[in-house]
Order: sequence, then C-alpha cells, then structure tokens
Amino acid sequence: MGTGMASAQKKVVVRRFGGDVAWGYLPQEGLRHGEEIHLMHVDGRISNIFLNEIKLIAYVRDFNLNDPVDPERLGRRSFLGRPRGDGVWLRAVFRDGDVLEGLADVGVGFLETAMADGGLFLAPPDGRGNTLRVFVPRAALDSLTVLGWVTAPSKRAAKAARGDGETQPRLFE
Repeated sequence: MGTGMASAQKKVVVRRFGGDVAWGYLPQEGLRHGEEIHLMHVDGRISNIFLNEIKLIAYVRDFNLNDPVDPERLGRRSFLGRPRGDGVWLRAVFRDGDVLEGLADVGVGFLETAMADGGLFLAPPDGRGNTLRVFVPRAALDSLTVLGWVTAPSKRAAKAARGDGETQPRLFE
C-alpha cells in the first residue's frame, strides 16, 4: 500500500485504548503499512501507530483540537431504530467492553478493506455528527454481531415494481 497524495488525505481522530487521542490525516483506504499506520499530524510530523493500540479511527468534519476528551463527537453509539441507508447493520464490542453500532457498505470494497487494512469501515448511527465514518481495526474487537441487512425502502419498492422476485418467462419454448 503506497502513501496517498495530499489531496487524498482526510481529517482523522485516532483514539487509542486508554483514551489517548491523536489528530491528523490518513488516506480513505490503504491505511495499513504492515502492522501500523503512518499518521500525518496536524503540525506535519509523521508517526507510526500500531494497529493493536488503536481502538478506532474517526474520519471527521472538524478536528476539535481543544477537546481532548471527545474530539470526534461521535454522538449516539447505537441506532434508535432501523438504520437508514443500505448495508449490514453491525454491533462491534471492543476489547474494553465499549459498544458501537454502525452500517457497513457490503461489496467488494468491504472485503478488500478487511483484508488490506485489517479492519472495517462503519457509518456511525448519528450521520449528522462530526464523525463521517469510523475505521475499526480487527485487533480492537472482542466480538462483531450482524444485527440485520438494511435496504432503503425506495430500492425495495423498485425491486417489487420490476418483479425481480418472479421467475423470468421462457422466450424459446
């Protein structure tokens, strides 16, 4: 995995087990370099952080540098009801007992990220908050539970209108 160009770098808050946070920039994918990430801090320094030390990486709108307690401002950690959007609704239980629900976009990218970066991306329950998406390293998890498969109502209605559930008529009999 090569390093991305500066334009591909996104704002992140890296939360380690124990509560320490680091602010900086990471690419949207291809994060892992061996068993670590290379975080470019806001002051331009680069540091290596081992994946097994990281609880989560929050891709954020704003750094909130003056808030060392909750700079990612994740908000709700579980959905109030059925999530909106498409994907697999997951509940992640971290090694320290914390719980976070999210929606994972399932496709080829899901498998590639899980294999290449050693973790998974989740859309958090509060889509209007500061955190746009979360990367959870596999090493941070105690368990992962699938709560459901979610499809937008408009896609279900379109599928029903097309009659995708019916058998296709034979053309050449």
